[in-house]
Amino acid sequence: MSNPVIIVAVIAVLALFIVTLYNRLVRLNVAVDEAFAQIEVQLKRRSDLIPNLVESVKGYAAHESSTFEKVVNARAKATTATTVADVAAADGAVTQALRGLLAVAEGYPDLKASSNFLALQEELSTTENKVAFARQFYNDNVRALNTAVKTIPTSFFAGLAKVSSREFYEVEDPQSRQAPTVKF
Repeated sequence: MSNPVIIVAVIAVLALFIVTLYNRLVRLNVAVDEAFAQIEVQLKRRSDLIPNLVESVKGYAAHESSTFEKVVNARAKATTATTVADVAAADGAVTQALRGLLAVAEGYPDLKASSNFLALQEELSTTENKVAFARQFYNDNVRALNTAVKTIPTSFFAGLAKVSSREFYEVEDPQSRQAPTVKF
């Protein structure tokens, strides 16, 4: 083998290596975007359920207007959020407001027995599970991307691929940080 053949072979292998790393970073970045879009789809689904749930509860608990206002305001903020941090904050606010709404519903046995309310509550529960899964899926993809961006050799090509670390989806929920009270 002559020197030019070896040089061409080394250049080809090096080019293939660079293209592979570049494409990996791009794929990971696209996966994070897709995962965030799935969170938004599930949050939109939950947002679409809220008016029906509020109307269902309003029929039984019309005097609980501050609770309804909190839910409506949280939903409105959630529909305008765009960044990961803003969406996560709005998501947390909606979750808190819905807890308040469902706590109000607990005081009305007729409402809790209503088939419409029960169906909405079940749909909301299913949607909350899908939101939780979408959050986890997003964070898994962010972890993979961030690991690639921060480790060698892909870290050398992150700028070239216009890919940078992404923030995790974290919902600040003060109730989830409190230890549950157990009474016997």
